[in-house]
Amino acid sequence: MKAALAVSLVAALSAGANGGASNIKSHVSPVLLTSSSGNPIAAGDAYLEGLTTFGRLRRALPNSPNGYTPSFLDCPSDAPSVRSAAQLSPAETSWLEKRRNNTVQPMRDLLTRLNIEGFDAGSYIDRVANNASELPNIGLAMSGGGWRALMNGAGAIKAFDSRTENNTGNGQLGGLLQSATYLAGLSGGGWLVGSIFINNYTTVGALQADDSGSVWEFENSVLEGPDEGGLQILDTAQYYASLSDSVTGKRDAGFDISLTDVWGRALSFQLINATDGGPAYTWSSISLAQDFQDANTPFPVLVADARAPGETLIPGNTTVYEFNAFEMGTWDPTAYGFIPMQYLGTNFTSGRVPNNDQCVVGFDNAGFIMGTSSSLFNQFLLNLNGTDIPESLRGIIDSILSTLSSENNDIADYTPNPFFHYQPDTNPSANSSRLTLVDGGEDLQNIPLHPLIQPNRHVDVIFAVDSSADTNYFWPNATALVATYQRSLADVANGTAFPSIPDQNTIVNLGLNTHPTFFGCETANMTDGINVPLIVYIPNSPYITFSNFSTFSLETNNTYRDAVILNGQNVATMGNGTVDETWPVCVGCAILSRSLERTGTDVPDACSQCFQRFCWDGTVNSTQPPPYEPTPVLGQINIQSSAATRSINWLTVGIAGAVAIASL
Repeated sequence: MKAALAVSLVAALSAGANGGASNIKSHVSPVLLTSSSGNPIAAGDAYLEGLTTFGRLRRALPNSPNGYTPSFLDCPSDAPSVRSAAQLSPAETSWLEKRRNNTVQPMRDLLTRLNIEGFDAGSYIDRVANNASELPNIGLAMSGGGWRALMNGAGAIKAFDSRTENNTGNGQLGGLLQSATYLAGLSGGGWLVGSIFINNYTTVGALQADDSGSVWEFENSVLEGPDEGGLQILDTAQYYASLSDSVTGKRDAGFDISLTDVWGRALSFQLINATDGGPAYTWSSISLAQDFQDANTPFPVLVADARAPGETLIPGNTTVYEFNAFEMGTWDPTAYGFIPMQYLGTNFTSGRVPNNDQCVVGFDNAGFIMGTSSSLFNQFLLNLNGTDIPESLRGIIDSILSTLSSENNDIADYTPNPFFHYQPDTNPSANSSRLTLVDGGEDLQNIPLHPLIQPNRHVDVIFAVDSSADTNYFWPNATALVATYQRSLADVANGTAFPSIPDQNTIVNLGLNTHPTFFGCETANMTDGINVPLIVYIPNSPYITFSNFSTFSLETNNTYRDAVILNGQNVATMGNGTVDETWPVCVGCAILSRSLERTGTDVPDACSQCFQRFCWDGTVNSTQPPPYEPTPVLGQINIQSSAATRSINWLTVGIAGAVAIASL
């Protein structure tokens, strides 16, 4: 059976099933197959098993049997159900055992290279390596902010990745990504996380490479489609027809659709390196990729907000949902449950699949998940009347809008609601057959900290990259941190804890949005037994170019794209230590801080000096600050020349002209 299936998969893949639904359907029929033991198995399950087995494929997989259209299959004998959020899933728990072990050597290498004076970091890591409760546990969080957030966050990831060329020298931060347990993204930061993982956990450098078939080609906006070249062979008319066909197929299969379906498919063309934007790639297939199964990657998480029926504004206590490689659900004391990601779209009632109901696979399309976390961008689609689009797609959009009130244009429709009649006493959506989700930053928590502050995950330090557009000129002022702190004081916090954060005026007046800042240094003031992570806040700032273009800028040429990514590398490394030579050492101290406390180890003098230098000291200045208009710290590079292209040595700083900023 496996051999026969493998042959069909060879044919499918060689025929271009790199995301093409028609190719997949021609080789894997939606019927029951028979295993070698004679037991019937669902075709979709066999397809999954075959893809996993054949060649041990190492990337996220086009494992939706019918492309973008979800498929009904017989449920497995141990039918999926909603599990309580009281603890981590067995799958995540098992995966963490491997991942924590895999972070030891990269962490040892990184901390040794950072050279904390008077402290033998290598010996310390060797001592705690076999005890997960003592080993530092690192999380990375990439904020929302559209393409600006993708590019600035990409610069940080590139700076943290040991795979980046010339990135593991003295004082450099390459290896922080390899040392991290979790990587969370939201909206534009979610595009970054998703694009890396769906494309075989590739590098930022590969995604921005200026060659045929490169992925991040943002010169063509999502409203016109990709350039004809590489894996994309569509003109604009064919592009719109492809979007229309995908969404129509889902609707005709009996599923409700929303503008997020169109938006997610459009995003896929820019983020996924597969024919037609990879309509068959699913979020759950990340868990089938070899690098993920071997725990050679961090644990990816995306975030979205619930919007209760009839709501137009998102309150701070709204339910926050996460999408990880294994599950979708929430830790909040509302629905307080998770379902297997693979079976998203299945009819769960009171936590179980009703008797005789089939399961659904393929609903968790990767683009749809990334689009859900950024559904604010549905506003693009509401303004298509002025564009030259075919009547087929216009008809789809009009038909969607005709079924929605104007207040629901920005939702992603998760019907059937997987938490229908589940936790009815606390779940505001329990009596609705629809679960409507919106952009994960609409509750102002524009940095995806929520998944990383869950007590069950025991994260020690979070490197929070903030690309938000909080000020008049689209720079961050830590509004996202303030929102998460305020939520941690409410009942919905449900055991999560977060360090104190001052108001936004204080952030600007003290210059805490101009350089990295640590929050949560004074653990003596925190309640014993409560895990409060140290927050390393890394706000977007101009180092070599103005990286504060509008969230709603739809297109960016490759030269400016590379300049913003390069700027993000400098933001994360403080100019590779040229702006503050202590910064690399202080990153090491931040990583070690909570671990040193747990093991009763004396804090090195070098780290004490770091905490004095980078920790918020509790000072407050809430007076209205003047307009925040920073200038490039290191001088501007000339983005009109080849000096800002991908091949630039990012350790070199040049001079350049200003960049026009697109307005909202």
